[in-house]
Amino acid sequence: MNPAASDHAVGVASPRVLAVEHEESCPPALVGEWLTGAGCTLEVCRPYAGDALPALTSYDGVLVLGGEMGADDDHLHPWLSPLKAGIRDAVAVGTPLLGICLGHQLVATALGGVVGRNPLGRTVGLQPLGWSDDAATDELFGVCSGDERAIHWNDDVVVELPDGAVVLARTPGGEVQVARFAPRVWGVQSHPEADAAIIERWLATEREDETFDPQAVLTSIEAATAALTSWWQPVATRFAALVADDAGKEPSP
Repeated sequence: MNPAASDHAVGVASPRVLAVEHEESCPPALVGEWLTGAGCTLEVCRPYAGDALPALTSYDGVLVLGGEMGADDDHLHPWLSPLKAGIRDAVAVGTPLLGICLGHQLVATALGGVVGRNPLGRTVGLQPLGWSDDAATDELFGVCSGDERAIHWNDDVVVELPDGAVVLARTPGGEVQVARFAPRVWGVQSHPEADAAIIERWLATEREDETFDPQAVLTSIEAATAALTSWWQPVATRFAALVADDAGKEPSP
């Protein structure tokens, strides 16, 4: 695993956040930078590269990232089953956890929900967020203004939420976009971590028969870079604060 040190004062332990990376093309990227900038130490576990998956509850917070595999592809990716067990452990003890895209779907399936192909088809590019009334008082997403957009890149969606989950946002088509699965466990179907370089890499591997315009997708995301940061960095900073609070420490300003 690869630890990334933060700028905490010497002798003061930083809150430790585990990032579970499922493939090299889906790194923590911007969210990782924002968490370390807010005072966390990020440790990246790459089970696809041979890293052993540690106990999620041994960390102060957890970030479960995206990937091209399906949330039920446990037979193809042997770390998915123990990761789901670790997610359930994190829920049981209250470890703050944020799932991104596949990570969001893994949390849903770990807790008894259902993930499947989006009946409305693939979603790629910027999408508005349809916040619910519950979002305004949510501990993590209550910092949002209501004007946010997000980068989507997914075929699958959560088609059935587990018991107790609360929808915080839906896409214009009605798909679950943000959910709170437990008091300190959230998932987002979008990719707040992705920057233009990551999007370019994803576009380079797309099929030629895709119905969307790759250049138009990239151009729109590049044009929204500053706005995307202004929308999503506060969420990451708030997550860092929740992690720090649970660890009994104060986050960096």
